[in-house]
Amino acid sequence: MRDFEFPGRSAVHGANGAVATSHPFASLAALDVLRAGGNAVDAALAAVATLCVVEPHMTGIGGDCFVLYAPQGSDRVVGLNGSGRAPAKASLQALRDQGLTAIPSDSPHAVTVPGAVDAWCRLHERYGSLELARLFAPAIDYARDGYPVFARIASDWAAAAPRLAAQPEAAAIFLPGGRPPREGDLHRQPALADTLEIVARKGRAGFYEGPVAAANVAALQALGGCHELEDFAAAEAEWVTPIASDYRGTRVNQIPPNNQGLVGLVMLNVLEGYDLAGLDPLSAARTHLEIEAGRLAFEMRNRHLADLPAMRVPLERLLSKDWAAELRGRIDPERAMPGIPDLGLATSETVYLSVVDRDLNTVSFINSIYHDFGSTLVCAETGTLFHSRGFSFRLDPDHPNCLAPNKRPMHTIVPGLATRDGKATVCYGVMGGDYQPYGHARLLANLLDYGMDPQEALDCPRVFAMGERVDVEKSLPADTLLGLQRRGHALTLAPKPHGGGQCIVLDHARGVLTAGSDPRKDGCALGY
Repeated sequence: MRDFEFPGRSAVHGANGAVATSHPFASLAALDVLRAGGNAVDAALAAVATLCVVEPHMTGIGGDCFVLYAPQGSDRVVGLNGSGRAPAKASLQALRDQGLTAIPSDSPHAVTVPGAVDAWCRLHERYGSLELARLFAPAIDYARDGYPVFARIASDWAAAAPRLAAQPEAAAIFLPGGRPPREGDLHRQPALADTLEIVARKGRAGFYEGPVAAANVAALQALGGCHELEDFAAAEAEWVTPIASDYRGTRVNQIPPNNQGLVGLVMLNVLEGYDLAGLDPLSAARTHLEIEAGRLAFEMRNRHLADLPAMRVPLERLLSKDWAAELRGRIDPERAMPGIPDLGLATSETVYLSVVDRDLNTVSFINSIYHDFGSTLVCAETGTLFHSRGFSFRLDPDHPNCLAPNKRPMHTIVPGLATRDGKATVCYGVMGGDYQPYGHARLLANLLDYGMDPQEALDCPRVFAMGERVDVEKSLPADTLLGLQRRGHALTLAPKPHGGGQCIVLDHARGVLTAGSDPRKDGCALGY
């Protein structure tokens, strides 16, 4: 329970529905839909469309998404992979012939076919109840009439200004008057409003066929991309069976690869072998175990994770408790492991949202353009800001995650949904690029080992082992930092907070939903 004499926020409770997003406008849009009789899928789509306007550096219609959905609060969880594929003419050899060893994030080769809009429409077709025009109306109004820029967004926007300035089309939209908007300034995106209206009328065909698709493809080709209209027309989100692992009797569901949800499950499998509840949640001992489990899990990711058909090690092996025990044997509780490789990890931005409706339909939804403002490449005609997800591809032909035509890259964005005793219990996600598996493991341990409510669990200070270096938030206690240093960890102060997150806990016995929203972002949780 929080100390009411210190700054903070309480968890939000609701009996009829709850939403948690990274922006108040999106949370309000979702709650309005629920109160008007829409379901959780309707509310999630209203929220994500709004976020694609008011958090333009973190998400957009030119990005990807993943969804986990538990109908009526059951444990029958379904997944939707809305990540796009490389163009059919993508060529590993052509990029290697240019002397590239990695795909630049601001290159058209970093732009896989955006998958988000197709996924939204397929999700709506199967589970939605209100018309898309009703759900997209707030987003369209914000794009056309303007929205005030919030504090965290303004800070991130200013940091990204040099990248935007290097791209004339992006600068024209996102640096009005030659500078990034300041907190409280109004920003408009009329071309994006037009495109959202077309999608609201025509569904996926409005984005992947016809004038919008033609303009987007032409823009990418003019920048040197090998995209074709056929690549967009062929875009199709995939319904998938989640992968899962048990942690303390709770089943944790994730999207299978190409998604990196596997990394968080491996971390939890390793941590399950320790009595975390016997350690203080902010102690160096608990934090050290998390760091080491993360290093081992990311070493696995960097070697093995790719689009599922390209993976060479069976998922059953990587998810097994026996293999987790082998990894655990490499951890010394009192000493940082030696010889840590450069894991090549970095933080980036995205949006995540949780929604539960009165019938307990539960939606865990994440939507991303990867780096701040994605690739910074824009189609001025449609207002589409293209993501940079192809940056994750390797240009090593011997790696399972190497670039290939029509292949999906390894993906960092991770929705989570936990179940217990046949029912959905925790709808959650933590943003932050490569950080996300760390965030998932920390959040769930806070809930399940320490009995924190969702807001407390999200407020808890964070660390991220980038390799040998460990980036720590400034809110960690001094004793924790000293204890980590005594164990041999090289600590640096994180340049900005690690990620952001949302969480809704379903208390079936009491008939109450309890929600929290990360203070590291501008957002909020709402319930009724």
